[in-house]
Amino acid sequence: MPRSCGKVIAPGHSATRYTSYMAVGHNDSYLDPYRASLKRYGTDFPITQWASKRSQLARFQVMKEMCFLPGKRILDAGCSRGDFAAFLLEHNVAFASYTGVDALPEAIIYARSRNLPRCTFHEGDFLVDPALLSLNNPQVITMSGTLNTMTDEQVYATLEAAWQATSQILIFNFLSDRADRQAPPQGHPVRRFNTLALLDWAFRHTAIVALRQDYFRTGHDATIMMRKKTG
Repeated sequence: MPRSCGKVIAPGHSATRYTSYMAVGHNDSYLDPYRASLKRYGTDFPITQWASKRSQLARFQVMKEMCFLPGKRILDAGCSRGDFAAFLLEHNVAFASYTGVDALPEAIIYARSRNLPRCTFHEGDFLVDPALLSLNNPQVITMSGTLNTMTDEQVYATLEAAWQATSQILIFNFLSDRADRQAPPQGHPVRRFNTLALLDWAFRHTAIVALRQDYFRTGHDATIMMRKKTG
């Protein structure tokens, strides 16, 4: 049975209750941009919703730099075509295993067809079934671009479930509202998020937090890494 996300309170939303999205009336419109790209481009790169391959790789590089991945069991939530797994293999990152989860079956079929070593891919929506985030007992959970089409409520529910599921590290990126004035405008279907609110949420869960927003000229994207105290 799907596991409830429980009660998750986001900064500035003290009266909001975040529950499992298995509830009647669950709205998965956050997937609509990906479905539209799938219809237009198939499983080619545009399905990822990134502006360019270069910007995607820049985000992957930051994740690789911010946390030690060799020997780790990685779960990539919102893995799409498995591009992050391919990136890690191309850069000789000797992870123990990689588990990709994505709600679009076509993306998962494509990812599996790549036959990437030590990688498995699973179809499913972790907002509906947060138990998917516990597959293979992950030590590291990564999210790259996963949050950009979600509401605040969905974002904090997802992050809370991921933090509960990982045994060591949660790392995620998002479009930052603390960008330079010259940053490219963002509108539907993606949007900018309150960077300080997300950072505050992270510090409410652990004192071991890192933020980077230096990898694009206008600082329009940010990455937060959270680590649990172990030992």
